[in-house]
Amino acid sequence: MSKPQILLLTHGGWGQALTESLKMIMGSVDFVYEIPLTPEQTLTEYYTLVNAYAKGMPKQSLIMTDVFGGTTTNVGAKIGKEQNLKVISGLNAPLLIEACTQIKYTGDCNFDVVLQQGQESIIDVVKEVLNSMEQ
Repeated sequence: MSKPQILLLTHGGWGQALTESLKMIMGSVDFVYEIPLTPEQTLTEYYTLVNAYAKGMPKQSLIMTDVFGGTTTNVGAKIGKEQNLKVISGLNAPLLIEACTQIKYTGDCNFDVVLQQGQESIIDVVKEVLNSMEQ
C-alpha cells in the first residue's frame, strides 16, 4: 500500500517555498507536490492539471489549499468530492508539518488530527507571551 500524498494548491506557487522551508525542518518530503495556479491559466486548464495528478494519489491522501473561496480551493473541493479525497483550506506551516510528520513516520494520515492542529496553530503571540509572563 502506498503512503498518502499531499497536494498543495496555491496561488503563484508559494506552496513550493513553504515546502522548501519544511525540508529545512524535516528533511525529505517526497510525498508533497504542488500545482501552482498562475495568472495565465484558465479555470479549466487548472482543473485539468489538478485532476490528472489527483487521479493517481493513494487513499488517505489530502489536498491543501491556500485561500477559502479562491480558485485553488474551488478546484480542490470539486476534485476532492469526485475522488473522495480530503481537502483543507488555510494552508500554513504547522498544518503541513503535522500532516508530513504523520505520513513520514507512520505511513498514514489522520485527517481530523491534521485539521485540529491547523486550527490550533493560529495564535495571538503577544497575548500568549504576556499571559506566560503573568504566571
